[in-house]
Amino acid sequence: MSQQPAPSIESSNRIWTLPNAISFVRLLGVPLFLWLLLGVEQDVAAVIVLAIGGSTDWVDGYIARRMNSVSRLGELLDPFADRLYILATLIGFTVREVVPLWLTGALLAREAVLGVVLLVLRRRGYGPPPVHYVGKTGTFLLLASFPIILLSQAVPGVSWWAVPVGWGLSWWALGLYWCACLLYIVQAYRVIRADREESS
Repeated sequence: MSQQPAPSIESSNRIWTLPNAISFVRLLGVPLFLWLLLGVEQDVAAVIVLAIGGSTDWVDGYIARRMNSVSRLGELLDPFADRLYILATLIGFTVREVVPLWLTGALLAREAVLGVVLLVLRRRGYGPPPVHYVGKTGTFLLLASFPIILLSQAVPGVSWWAVPVGWGLSWWALGLYWCACLLYIVQAYRVIRADREESS
């Protein structure tokens, strides 16, 4: 019994597709963002790169479905790019003291718990559980909150609205992130329990 999500009918082994190219460009934005934030400390430019990288999260998937060019590589690249942006932003923001350590710790702890769940599933021969819309919504809100939070630091004149909006989105994202993690734990438990009942 395998829990590996079956690829869609349109999925292929193609590498050079327009959606994959967009995902690659998104990945190139990560080191650029870190260089702007930590290297030359050009916060406004870093906000722009981060906003583009986060707001284009849906573009590659949308184009892949519209152009019937869904690929297995793209199904891996998209969530990888999301997590890399989140990790890079957390590192940069923590170093620059844009966000407190507790927020970084709460988000990294969630990733650590999810990593353990995936490891347990893999050792039992299962793939990752299907992506839940709660987790996707949390990721979207988190990627939306980061540039707004940085904008409030880079341009003090907009902090009157950027601070409450940015932190409101981040709190909402954090809650959804952990809710999704609990859902994945429940899914993994049910899969393992069902498998045990079948083998007994």
